[in-house]
Amino acid sequence: MSSQASLLLQKQLKDLCKNPVDGFSAGLVDEANIFEWSVTIIGPPDTLYEGGFFNAIMSFPSNYPNSPPSVKFTSEIWHPNVYPDGRVCISILHPPGEDPNGYELASERWTPVHTVESIVLSIISMLSSPNDESPANVEAAKNAAQYQLTITSVVA
Repeated sequence: MSSQASLLLQKQLKDLCKNPVDGFSAGLVDEANIFEWSVTIIGPPDTLYEGGFFNAIMSFPSNYPNSPPSVKFTSEIWHPNVYPDGRVCISILHPPGEDPNGYELASERWTPVHTVESIVLSIISMLSSPNDESPANVEAAKNAAQYQLTITSVVA
C-alpha cells in the first residue's frame, strides 16, 4: 500500500512544482522521504495573519489517501483551530466516517479525493475563518470572539 501512496505523493509534488498555488509553497523535508512535507503558508490578506510566513510539517500515513495526513505548525501560531503544540484541527484531517462525538458530518471529514493542495487551501481558509464552536485552543477562541465583538462594535 505504501508504494501506491508514494506514487500518488510524487505525482502531487510534481504537479505543485509545475503549477504553484498562490498562498503557499510545499516540498519535501528530506528528499529520501516522500511522506514528510514542509509547507510554508503565507498569511491571508485581511486577517490577523496577513504578511506572515507560517511553517508546518505535513506527515502522510503509509495508507494515504485512505487516511489523512497530520499537519503541525512549526512556527508559533495563535489560532482557535491549532492546538498549543501546533497541531492543526480541521474536519478534513479527521479520519473518514462518522464522528464519534457527533460534531461533524461524515461528508466534512477526510475523503481520499483530498490532495496536498486542497488540504493547504483548507488550512488557509481556516486562518481566514476560524471555527470557534469546536476549538482546539480555547484561549485563542475566547480572544477571537472578543476580537470579533470589537470589530463589530467599531464598524456598527
